Amino acid sequence: MSKPIYILNGPNLNLLGLRQPEIYGAQTLEDVALALADLADELGLSIRHLQSNHEGQLVDWIHEARGAAGGIVINPGAYSHTSVAILDALNAYDGPVIEVHISNIHKREAFRHHSFVSARADGVIAGCGTEGYLLALRRIKTLLGGK
Repeated sequence: MSKPIYILNGPNLNLLGLRQPEIYGAQTLEDVALALADLADELGLSIRHLQSNHEGQLVDWIHEARGAAGGIVINPGAYSHTSVAILDALNAYDGPVIEVHISNIHKREAFRHHSFVSARADGVIAGCGTEGYLLALRRIKTLLGGK
């Protein structure tokens, strides 16, 4: 089997479905993980789904991905707008990276309009709700040479 796709989720995404459902929807992160697992099976991919509220843990997982992952789907949450450390870690990773945002960050507060992660991402999906994760996984499959 090919290397797994790392699905990395940043701060507060553990509260998905509970925190500001008018912005982020009613689905939980577990719901997203189950939908991704089903799609991964359909696409012939494997995934490793991870979430942390700690920047350093996300950096460690990105470092781990260097030898272990076929691609990365990342929703860095608020770290999108603040973390040069996550950008630097992603710049040291050679595989495809897709950045996901559940809400449309460009329709929100001005400080959310810039993402450091976007400078490394091979694609950015924003404003598609939790469906954005599924779109990202499909895109990773395409970038890896799949149909």
